Amino acid sequence: MADFDPVAVLRILTAHRVDFVVVGGIAARLRGAPLLTQDLDVTPATDRQNLERLAAALEELDARLRTATEPRGIVFPFDPALLESATVWTLTTRLGDLDLVLSPAGTGGFRDLIADADELVVAVKPNLAVNVASLEDVIRSKEAAGREKDRAALPMLRQTLEESSG
Repeated sequence: MADFDPVAVLRILTAHRVDFVVVGGIAARLRGAPLLTQDLDVTPATDRQNLERLAAALEELDARLRTATEPRGIVFPFDPALLESATVWTLTTRLGDLDLVLSPAGTGGFRDLIADADELVVAVKPNLAVNVASLEDVIRSKEAAGREKDRAALPMLRQTLEESSG
């Protein structure tokens, strides 16, 4: 739908007071891995109030279901009950692609990931700090997912972890 602007998406989620952890490729980049990605993956808390705030943020983002056959996305009425009915939502928004991953592979979801997440500043003027999954958790999830693209990223992620721990 638009140029990818993950910081703007994060600002909207934060403005709506959505509790979430950044996961996937953006989390890896924020942790120092030279990984390229064209979508933002977040794991939201799944309590009812948070899902209500998330639904409002998705409305502001003009979120639509992203499919291979419909690049502009399919209009879909996001509400809390619907959001909690799936483990992954692949969306397109007016600010780029957004994946809601309620239960990333190999993890227990938000409560598991928030335990080792850090609040990192991802933008200034005004400052924007968000919870970002640890590199260990990103690796754990990619190992468990076992997709080709995840397996290909693992050596680089492990090297980044080793260098940052050294």
